[in-house]
Amino acid sequence: MYLGGPNGPSEAITKFDQAIKLVSDERSKLGAIHNRLEHTIANLSIAAENLQAAESRIRDLEMAEEMMTFTKNNVLQQAATAMLAQANLAPQAMLQLLG
Repeated sequence: MYLGGPNGPSEAITKFDQAIKLVSDERSKLGAIHNRLEHTIANLSIAAENLQAAESRIRDLEMAEEMMTFTKNNVLQQAATAMLAQANLAPQAMLQLLG
């Protein structure tokens, strides 16, 4: 850039102003992008926490269902055993009555 002419300093100031404006505009764009990225990171972090909480609730529910099924089957088995014991006692009682 030649500053020797009568308009040299004025042109230099204009060029510097344009360069400063360009840098400022680019910094503003980068700042906006940075803010959007931070917002996205925060949203993804919340989504990850929610997903982990949902997974935990699902696992708890599955465990409760399995425990309920186990308890039901255990009660049914005990009832069947009691019925079988009663069925085995009936013929013996008949024999005692006849004998």
